[in-house]
Amino acid sequence: MHATADRGGPVVHPTPGTRNWMRASAPGIARHDPVGESSPIGGGTPARDPKPAPARVRLKRVLTLAVAGLAAGGALLFGEGLYIHAKARLAQVLLERAWQHEQATGEPTPPWPWADTHAIARLRAPAQETEMLVLAGASGRTLAFGPGHLDGSALPGDAGNAIVTAHRDTHFRFLRAVANGDDLLVERRDGTVHRFRVDAAYVADQRALRLPRDTPVPTLTLVTCYPFDAIAPGGPLRYVVVASAV
Repeated sequence: MHATADRGGPVVHPTPGTRNWMRASAPGIARHDPVGESSPIGGGTPARDPKPAPARVRLKRVLTLAVAGLAAGGALLFGEGLYIHAKARLAQVLLERAWQHEQATGEPTPPWPWADTHAIARLRAPAQETEMLVLAGASGRTLAFGPGHLDGSALPGDAGNAIVTAHRDTHFRFLRAVANGDDLLVERRDGTVHRFRVDAAYVADQRALRLPRDTPVPTLTLVTCYPFDAIAPGGPLRYVVVASAV
């Protein structure tokens, strides 16, 4: 005989090897345990990746913003470099037109109506296949457009030392290739050409740099910042090229 349950119905004894899901679960809830995620045979329900920790999320955001900032800064510097070079080239075109007018009339001619400078000579470096117009004055505003002649120094070709300065990454970039014995030619407004030969090139600290005004022969001294490939401008070093009239 089979005993009966208190609430009716037969009590079924499970056969060995089977599992009573009702009794393994909370009352009234049938439960089936899937194969664990770490099981080598798989087959269980794939587990979702846990949500990233808040610290990890913040770190990811910071890194993303840092990369974006670096990219924006690089683009800005690249654009600024292109702007500087384009401005220097355009200025030389306008200066060339004004220079031709100066040679025709013998009168100083501003390259544009609001300019506070004008060309005083044309500088050529045959070995470097380079030429440019030299402007009156060596202020930062002038150097943005071309090499500047230092006020108070001799005019190129006159007795004494003619001092000309320019930026290392634009007009005087060619100085890194200048060697002793190279010729430098200076054409004046009246069409006369003065030839100079490079005697020396050296690096000096601007705080100790002393350039003579009076020299035994007409001298041309070209000065720019150094090193030529420096990332940050405004360092204390200067590259100096000295040439004597021949």
